[in-house]
Amino acid sequence: MPNRVVVTGLGPVTPIGVGKDAFWKALAAGKSGVRNVEDLVDLTGINVKIGGPVDGFDPLDYIEAKKSRRLDRSAQFALAATKLALQDASIDLASCDLERFGVVAGTGIGGMETFADNFRILMEKGPRRVSPFFVTRLMPNAIGGEISIEHGLKGPNFGVVSACASSTHAIGLATKLIQSGDLDCAIAGGSEAVLLTITYAGFARMGALSARNDNPQGASRPFDKNRDGFVMGEGGGMLVLESYEHAMARGAKIYAAIDGFGMSADACHITSPIETGAGAAQSMGMALRSAGLAPQDIDYINAHGTSTPPNDKVETNGIKLALGERASQIKISSTKSQLGHLLGAAGGVEAIATILSMEHGIIPATLNLETPDPDCDLDYTLTRVEHPIHVALSNSFGFGGQNASLLFQAVDKIQASS
Repeated sequence: MPNRVVVTGLGPVTPIGVGKDAFWKALAAGKSGVRNVEDLVDLTGINVKIGGPVDGFDPLDYIEAKKSRRLDRSAQFALAATKLALQDASIDLASCDLERFGVVAGTGIGGMETFADNFRILMEKGPRRVSPFFVTRLMPNAIGGEISIEHGLKGPNFGVVSACASSTHAIGLATKLIQSGDLDCAIAGGSEAVLLTITYAGFARMGALSARNDNPQGASRPFDKNRDGFVMGEGGGMLVLESYEHAMARGAKIYAAIDGFGMSADACHITSPIETGAGAAQSMGMALRSAGLAPQDIDYINAHGTSTPPNDKVETNGIKLALGERASQIKISSTKSQLGHLLGAAGGVEAIATILSMEHGIIPATLNLETPDPDCDLDYTLTRVEHPIHVALSNSFGFGGQNASLLFQAVDKIQASS
């Protein structure tokens, strides 16, 4: 039998709050972190002026000053989220076998701020002014590397880059390493920091972003008929994962078990998901099968729900394909309506949101869903509700047609089956 994997620490760094308690308070209250960001980013000539920044973030609260200066903002988020997760887990690293403590960290783009800054310096001042830390700040795997160096974690360590599915893939792959017996513990999740002129320009040229500049907090409207694109956000979400035996031996608080993980490829288009939702359905179905559960067991889905016209329709189709008649009975919500889309960090933060929803028995609302879309006709939780959640799915789908789904079981389910 594979080792059961449980979550014992949560570390969110988000546009609505940093740390588990602040994040949950804002999430449950329906707070939006979306605002005009022209004070942070030069958006001259770009038709989008809004985003979800992590306001007031000071890396020196989490990282020694000299080291912080050598890190891209994405790595700063990751190290902060990791520190928060380890503190929340109350884990004594000195008592752990650090050769069996791994790191799997996802990011969609990596050190984009570093690239943009150094390319500008190269053009304006020449190659001798490019930072000697350019490469080590830029590379996507720097996030996991810096986490392991900071905490002396010597187990398997690698980065996952699969666009907006990155950190969900990271959590799922770390789960597999613990299930197989290769690890006792892992830090898993992701981070992203791309509120930059070049990324705004690129996504805006694709037509992927909402341009609802006159109403920033109403711009992200997953599943609404009048949705016009996603809102770009930044942040990080890291989780401490352990084998059930390891967690029990040290008397850890257990939030939930990760009992299912699914992943698939649409094999269709580099940005557009397959219209039938077959790829999303395959991912959710795999998560269910790996947990040994059926559609009737699912109580809640934290949807990918980006607020783009194709994605929300396709995810709705995928849920129906995967869950059949049960689909219409399940509570679904998209926390991107509050956070914006954190790209490669989205899955980590949304996994934390899902777990906290299970712990509190509260499903946050999908904000701004004002006009029903006939193509999106499931229960998207228009207002916050108290609802017991024993089993939940969290979905992430990325450019490239890459899909990932995690299945969580609540503490009562763990105790009943152990």
